[in-house]
Amino acid sequence: MVPANMRALVGDIGGTKTALALAEVNPSTRAVQLSALRRYASASATGLDAIVEGWRTETGHMLGPEHAAFAVAGPIVEQRCQTTNLPWYVDARTLIAGGSQHVRLLNDLEAVAWSIGALDHDPGGGQLEVLYPGVARTEDTRQHSNNRCVIAAGTGLGEAGLCWGGHDHLPVANEGGHADFAPTNALEFALYEYLSARHGHVSWERVASGMGIANLYRFLLEHRGAEAPADTELEAAVDGHGDLPRAVSQAAHTKSDALAVEAMELFANFYGREAGNLALKYMACGGVYLGGGVTLANLEILRGPAFLSGFFAKGRMEGILRRMPILAVLEPHAGLIGAARYAGSH
Repeated sequence: MVPANMRALVGDIGGTKTALALAEVNPSTRAVQLSALRRYASASATGLDAIVEGWRTETGHMLGPEHAAFAVAGPIVEQRCQTTNLPWYVDARTLIAGGSQHVRLLNDLEAVAWSIGALDHDPGGGQLEVLYPGVARTEDTRQHSNNRCVIAAGTGLGEAGLCWGGHDHLPVANEGGHADFAPTNALEFALYEYLSARHGHVSWERVASGMGIANLYRFLLEHRGAEAPADTELEAAVDGHGDLPRAVSQAAHTKSDALAVEAMELFANFYGREAGNLALKYMACGGVYLGGGVTLANLEILRGPAFLSGFFAKGRMEGILRRMPILAVLEPHAGLIGAARYAGSH
């Protein structure tokens, strides 16, 4: 008898948006199908339980499914999470009352890591884009040096590893985006002082994420003694009337603001540097994967030299990094797919 597909309520909870869906996981192939997909503005909700209740009302799935898995942007400790960029405290035990009896939390980047094995790696498949091919590897090399890692610039900066066990990858969550930022020149030391005065601890997330883009642009305005931006949308966003990271990115794309161009070049370089740091820590010869909404919105600049120069700038380890392929995750539901695969394995 062919085993039935496992059904699970899955969620991807980020600092900006939360997505929920009903997933069906094939127990043999671990392929995932999503339905009843809904998206919500995270900041407009009081917590995940309220969003789950709203999803159940909208979709009519008032009871079940038995399993649920939620990918949350923050550290998971004993199935609880104080979200990093939201004022939410998420507890798997309280979510059980929402209708599913087996509820699990996992880190949002851990969920993306769980999705990687399900994504189409063929060129033109639409789920991944090769930004740098790395060095072609033999089957023997793949069997003995196949670790991967995932880094994702979104509202914040998430990271995870995929450790190779000979037959499959084991996703490993971490909070490396909150590790210390390391300035390397006079401009970056000035940036460090600027951010330290405002935030105390200066992490990579402060410079290589959506909030990082905003930080970089505000710093450059002050550091360069610049007047108000000529770009009206950018000026409004600086004044708090719009999405500043998006406005900076757009102004850089159209080259309507020189500081926006400089800010995005800095962002790409910092993102590359921390991706290289992560790749070295996992010896990710199996691939370095870039996810997150900010990545998807800025692929053009990430295809340019600033990202790769930052990635490779590791002194004696440059040769190792040049062996590693770099891929952008284009699949918008990677977090949900990964949460479903996680639910099917636990």
